[in-house]
Amino acid sequence: MFLLPPTPITSLDDYLADGGGRGLEAARRLGPQATIEELTASGLRGRGGGGFPTGRKWAGIAGQPAGAGRRYVVVNGAEGEPGTFKDRALLRTNPYQVVEGAVIAAETVGADGVYLCLKAVFERERDALTRAVQEFQAAGLCTGCTVTIVAGPDEYLFGEEKAMLEVIEGKPPLPRWLPPYEHGLFAASPQLGWEAGPHGPQRRTAGAPNPTLVNNVETLANVAHILARGADWFRSFGTAASPGTAVATVVGDVVAPDVGEVELGTPLRAVIDAVGAGLPPGRSVKAVMPGVANPVVTADHLDVPVSYEGFEAIGSGIGSVGFIVLDDTACMVAAAWRASRFLSVESCGQCPPCKLGSTEITERLGRLEAGTATDDDVGAIRGWLDRVTDGNRCYLAVEEQRVVGSILVAFAEEVAEHLGAGGCPRPDARPIPKLVELRNGRAVYDEDYLRKQPDWTYAPT
Repeated sequence: MFLLPPTPITSLDDYLADGGGRGLEAARRLGPQATIEELTASGLRGRGGGGFPTGRKWAGIAGQPAGAGRRYVVVNGAEGEPGTFKDRALLRTNPYQVVEGAVIAAETVGADGVYLCLKAVFERERDALTRAVQEFQAAGLCTGCTVTIVAGPDEYLFGEEKAMLEVIEGKPPLPRWLPPYEHGLFAASPQLGWEAGPHGPQRRTAGAPNPTLVNNVETLANVAHILARGADWFRSFGTAASPGTAVATVVGDVVAPDVGEVELGTPLRAVIDAVGAGLPPGRSVKAVMPGVANPVVTADHLDVPVSYEGFEAIGSGIGSVGFIVLDDTACMVAAAWRASRFLSVESCGQCPPCKLGSTEITERLGRLEAGTATDDDVGAIRGWLDRVTDGNRCYLAVEEQRVVGSILVAFAEEVAEHLGAGGCPRPDARPIPKLVELRNGRAVYDEDYLRKQPDWTYAPT
């Protein structure tokens, strides 16, 4: 494997000695059009969760007319989905491949500036990324555009690409209506959010959309290797529809929660064993949650290939390849409540059905988990699941719909058991797996998260 080195690379000299920099050399030799063609031929898909073809995305930005204004590249390292730690692992072990990928992207699409975004609480990762940028600049490998590191808020929506542009411009992480290729950084037209532009530095072009390329940390790390070794080399890993490898996170009821690089197409069962060391003796998998963005995977699907097409075939998705494993002692109603509470708290409130609906779903799931719910509560949950996505400007409400809805269907018997039970048949005190640290087989979760309130403040202790 190639994304996670066995020991961290801590200097540019070590990175170059290990073959780093060859991707940038190849991109400059090929030129923008051929670089995009090579990425397209590789089949690389975005590793931030959406899986959009990377070559097509770059071509869309590069193909914008000259009158579209300035172009920008944004690197998304603001991971905040429960059960995911892969971007932080990449930045800790080899930030240079991310910077190289960002420079290649900027030169290919003709960007005037690069913004590397991660949360302010990611201090270790920010230090590593800052060092890598400075060394690239000192070596003359990063020229022609300005590189800015943005330390943003801890909110989940900071990782949503349209909200990330707002943060770069100095505003809260409230998603815009239009995608970055239609309404990019410092664009002068109204943003259709709580406030209209123009805002930010004096670099706007009147009436221009300023097309902006947003890629995840892992996506850009792959770019450097693909251009150095070729599309055919990349396609020697994975499957035809899901080439390459992925950095997987496995947490929950496993022996040793961890992050590991796996070849796409590997069965989910094997990923759980290889990355998380399997389950303790006597325990079995009840369900696997691919973060909080996709439907739950039940135990009868553990041999599904970890690939875009594999998970799609069972009605789910691999997302950012972060897996929360629940063993046979878990309460799935409690699991639905934890996911719903996270999403209801992190909802920004710009779309009332999302905030109101997810909050109402969470409250009624809480009653169900406590054994005090009625059939009316279950009906209300289902009703809100149908309406929670009305007018949504980001994917959060869809996540609520897909995750909670899938658990209610797959574990309908457990839902029925809770009705009038006077308490949960299988009490479950598992934490919300919002990861603060993941190292040496030990996961540290945010113990304060249960105090976070819907207005993004924290209740006093």
